[in-house]
Amino acid sequence: MKKTTGGKLKIDYHPNGDLGNDEDLLRQMKSNDIQIVVCQIAPMTSLVPEMAIFDLPMVFSKYKGAAIEKVLNGDGAVKTAISAAYEKAGFHYLGILQNATYRLTTANTNLKTLADFKGLKIRTMSNKNHMAFWTAIGANPTPLAFSELYFALQSGTVNAEENAADTVVTSNFNEVQKYLACTNHILYANQIAINKKAYESLDPAYQKALNQAVAEASKEIGAKLADIEKTNKDALKKKGMTIIDYDKAFFDQVLAVQGVKDLYANIDKQVNGLGTTLVKELEKAGK
Repeated sequence: MKKTTGGKLKIDYHPNGDLGNDEDLLRQMKSNDIQIVVCQIAPMTSLVPEMAIFDLPMVFSKYKGAAIEKVLNGDGAVKTAISAAYEKAGFHYLGILQNATYRLTTANTNLKTLADFKGLKIRTMSNKNHMAFWTAIGANPTPLAFSELYFALQSGTVNAEENAADTVVTSNFNEVQKYLACTNHILYANQIAINKKAYESLDPAYQKALNQAVAEASKEIGAKLADIEKTNKDALKKKGMTIIDYDKAFFDQVLAVQGVKDLYANIDKQVNGLGTTLVKELEKAGK
């Protein structure tokens, strides 16, 4: 923004929870105490229920970053619906930062097949849709504070967890987990939003500059995300973890489970059919 506006408009950047956790940040953005928040999508669903489309398990898993980008940040029906939902909630949608990287599963069980997930005691976020997915494939999801997770894995209170590769590296989960299973069940992405009143108070030229800055930054960072994930996976492999990859048949098998199909229908109902629209747009963009 500083470069785009010649220094006339600047953003004060506060990373790493300086101003609170995601829920705190979103509340502050809602009240316009913070104008812009970049965060993972799960916490946003409490304020923008339509973002539950990102809870659809493995919905993005078969697509490349460019196809997902076209659907989420292009000019189609999904982007239009998300933008409208943000406006209704008092925000302005600036976009999604992603490049087809995902939340993965670490475990002390060699999760080669769908049957291997049966009885797996896995720590999840406290998200009803995420928990319903793990239950549907036979696992036992257990919400647990992240600060307690390493010791829970070490003691065997839980024997699996799910996070992105970079989180697994920085948390040293390789010390207490043997396998990294590339389940790709949830897109590892960040939403970018600004308080609606703050956005509308900007001169149209500054609005255009902000949109341009977000687009340029997203393109620059997005190009690096796949390399970052590969670097982290390679690091975990060197630290002794076994990487488990799955083919399209595995994902199709999971999506054919009746409980998973029921969850799709449930989420689609939660978001007034936007889940169906997302599936159709991804299929079209992926051709």
